[in-house]
Amino acid sequence: MLGLGAASVAGGLIARANRGEGAITGWSTEYGSNVLQNRTNPRRYWDESYSGGKIDVKPLAPGLPGREYSPVMVPDGGVLPFKIVNGIKVFHLIAEEVDHAFDPGLKAKCWGFNGRVNSTVIEAVEGERVRIYVTNRLPVGTSIHWHGFFLPNGMDGVGGLTQPYIRPGDTAKYEWTIRQHGSLMYHSHHDEMTQMGMGMIGMFVVHPRNPTSDYRVNRDFVLLLSEWTIAAGTARPNTIKMNDFNVLTINGKVFPSTSPLVCKTRDRVRIRLGNLGAMDHHPLHIHGHHFRITATDGGDIPLAGQWLENTVLVGVGQTRNIEFISDAPGDWAFHCHMTHHVMNQMGHDFPNMVGINPEGLDQKIRPLLPAYMTMGQTGMDMGNMAEAMPTPRNTIAMKGAAGPFDYISMGGMMTVMKVRDNLRTYDEDPGWYQHLEGTVAMKASDAELARDGIEVVTDSKSAIDR
Repeated sequence: MLGLGAASVAGGLIARANRGEGAITGWSTEYGSNVLQNRTNPRRYWDESYSGGKIDVKPLAPGLPGREYSPVMVPDGGVLPFKIVNGIKVFHLIAEEVDHAFDPGLKAKCWGFNGRVNSTVIEAVEGERVRIYVTNRLPVGTSIHWHGFFLPNGMDGVGGLTQPYIRPGDTAKYEWTIRQHGSLMYHSHHDEMTQMGMGMIGMFVVHPRNPTSDYRVNRDFVLLLSEWTIAAGTARPNTIKMNDFNVLTINGKVFPSTSPLVCKTRDRVRIRLGNLGAMDHHPLHIHGHHFRITATDGGDIPLAGQWLENTVLVGVGQTRNIEFISDAPGDWAFHCHMTHHVMNQMGHDFPNMVGINPEGLDQKIRPLLPAYMTMGQTGMDMGNMAEAMPTPRNTIAMKGAAGPFDYISMGGMMTVMKVRDNLRTYDEDPGWYQHLEGTVAMKASDAELARDGIEVVTDSKSAIDR
C-alpha cells in the first residue's frame, strides 16, 4: 500500500509537470523549461527546449554572497572577485603564465587564471547578467569556452568559429544572462591540447535563485580534477603525451599537499566534482560514508532519481555533485580509485622489479651510478624511504606522507575528509584524529589469537596445502 501510495503521488507530480503547473512564484517561464524542471518537477521526455529557451530575457538583480547564496569553498584556490556596474555582475579573468607548486618538491611553469592553476572559481546566481572580461597575458592567442552554459552563440568561446582569438595583450568581453544553475566549468577553446594541458581550466558555480532549504548546506566544496605529464627533473608540462600521466591533481595539488576537507560531525556536505583532464575518467571514492549523486552537468537530479554510492565516476568534461551528512568522526580518505592515479611523479619510468632477486646489484652498478638504488622487489611499499631516496632536481616521491601510525602510501589524486565532533573552526587543519581506545586495527595479541582459535603458521605453505 505504501508503494502504491508513493507511485500515485509521483504520478500526480508528473501530471502536474506535464500541464506546466507548480512553477516557482515570481520566476518567469521565459527563462526556459530547463530552469523550471530543476526547480519543481521532472521535465517531459521531449521538452520545449534543450538549450535554455529564449535568449533575450530580462535579467534579475545580481545575487550577493551571504544573502542569495553561501559562497563555496575552494581548497588550495579561491573565488574570482566581482563588482556590480549598473545591475551587471562584472568579473575580470586574466590568462597568464604561473609559477605553480603541485607540491613543495615539484614546481612548474604552467598557464592559469589570476595567479592560480586549476583553482580559480567563478561564482554567480541564476537569472543575473554577467560580464566577464578576459585579458590575455600569454604569448599566443586564446579564447574561453563557458562549458555547459546556455548562452548566445557568439559568447560560446570557440576560437575561430564563434569569435576571433584573443590576441596576446588584448582583452575580450563576454556577456550574457544566466538561465540555469549548477556546477559548470570554463576552459580555453583554442589549441585545447596545449592550453588546457598547461592549466587553463576552471569551475563555474551558479547558485539557484531563491534556493530551497534542502539546497542549504554547511560545507560546499569545489574540486577540479586534472592530469599532467612532467618528466623527472623538468619544469614544463608535456602536453603532447596522450597517456602515462604522472601528476594527478585536485585543484592543482597532489597529496600530501592537497588541503583536507574539514567538517563537523553531522554537517550537510556537498562536493562539486569537475573533470577537465585530457584523457582519463576518475572514479572518486570516499571512505566511511555513502553519498547521493544529486546533480550532473545537465542539472539537478530529482530526488526519486538520485541513488546511493560511495564511488562516483566523473568522466572527461563532466561534473557531478555528491551530497551526504558527515556523521562519522575520523580521517577519511577521498581519492580516485584508479590505483595509478594515487601515485606521484616517480612511479612511471622504472622497470618492474617485483619477484626479482637483486642481491649484489647495487654494489655492481654504483661505481658507474653512485646514486643508484634498486626499486622495490615486493611492490612500491617503501615507507619513509621515499623521502630519503635521492631524486632528480624538481621531482617528488612517488607517493606518501607521514601519517599518525605509518607512512601513508598514497599520493596524486587524493585528499582527506576530517570530521570532528568538537571543531573550533573550519579554517584550520584539526590534526590527526584521536581514536578511542580499542577502535584501531592493531597487531593481534597471542591471547586474542588463542581465545578465538586462530592458528598462525609462519611458513609459506597456504592453508589449502596444509
